Amino acid sequence: MTHSGDVVQMEHSWTNARLATMIDDGLGLIDDGVVTAEDGRIVYAGPADGAPAQTAPSTDCGGRLITPGLIDCHTHLVHGGNRANEWAMRLDGASYEDIARAGGGIVSTMRATRNASEAELIDSALPRLDALLAEGVTTIEIKSGYGLSTEDETKMLRAARALGEQRRVRVAPTFLGAHALPPEYKGDSDAYIDLVVDAMIPAAAPLATAVDAFCEGIGFSPAQCERVIEAAKAHGLAVKLHAEQLSALHGSALAAKHGALSADHLEHATDDDVRAMAEAGTVAVLLPGAYYFMRETKLPPIAAMRRHGTRIALATDCNPGTSPTTSLLLMLNMGATLFGLTVVEALRGVTVNAAAALGLGTEIGTLEPGKACDLAIWNVSDPAELVYRIGFNPLHQRIKDGQ
Repeated sequence: MTHSGDVVQMEHSWTNARLATMIDDGLGLIDDGVVTAEDGRIVYAGPADGAPAQTAPSTDCGGRLITPGLIDCHTHLVHGGNRANEWAMRLDGASYEDIARAGGGIVSTMRATRNASEAELIDSALPRLDALLAEGVTTIEIKSGYGLSTEDETKMLRAARALGEQRRVRVAPTFLGAHALPPEYKGDSDAYIDLVVDAMIPAAAPLATAVDAFCEGIGFSPAQCERVIEAAKAHGLAVKLHAEQLSALHGSALAAKHGALSADHLEHATDDDVRAMAEAGTVAVLLPGAYYFMRETKLPPIAAMRRHGTRIALATDCNPGTSPTTSLLLMLNMGATLFGLTVVEALRGVTVNAAAALGLGTEIGTLEPGKACDLAIWNVSDPAELVYRIGFNPLHQRIKDGQ
């Protein structure tokens, strides 16, 4: 985990605010609320009439809504090039699988990423990161997965970490070497997984906090992904998995079996998959941007997730091929309009549940004492407005570690 700057050792309060604390199962709304921070940590978040005496500087929020800083828990923010031409091909009728099998898709981004220097990757990612920060994001997961060699995967992870030094944002770097088969392996996916397990994961371990894999027919089999998972755990890294996006391989149940933080996409997940995730505490990360951009028609099993109590998170899946978006606010609306999430589910999906999907539930995601003072202050008072509006950014101020 990396984020920039030292925390200023001081106390500050935000008063006259409506708080969405995200505590318990709802939004945890508190009218006429106060948040007080000291040394970058929340020491009080609650009603004004119970707040400690104010002796430190304070900001009158004028009745504005305060939520925890937003969390984008699934992105591919660092990459070379773009795939606008492939999007045009899809508009002409080509499928994602057609493009991938013809040497496009992830492999085309691999070529551009390998050709880019670490500095170039950082420079190209900064505008995308800044767009997310401008919408109140204070924590972001960034995956590798476009290098597909030990040298280029670690280059991507170093770039991801550098972004957390150049901006006031918490970065969770994830190693995704098992994303696609590089052309030099000529169909020998088992040999490539040998490289991922034996060389890439040991090299990535000092740079990453988690390991992911693409469990899919055009990616890697469940057995291959299990090898990756076991190697990740042997190196003390948390586990995530791309699963059930295009077909039902039960990767989400595999993720649950190994106590994964999350399984992501999940359009083809079965009831048994969802139940296994709920029992394991594995978060279901939904990615409506990819669903929309790929014009998918099979919805994730939201009803089963509710029935089994599976925690739901939302993320941008920011990537050049299937979700070229840098708006987490738009994902709130898409999660509601496309997937039928409620306002409560959507907002918890980019705060408390997104924190759990990164293994950071004790550090961020709610407004309560002891947690990092990461706040988003909005020019609205009704939380529904954050989900309801399209193409409108009501952020008033973003606070990271009390600043």
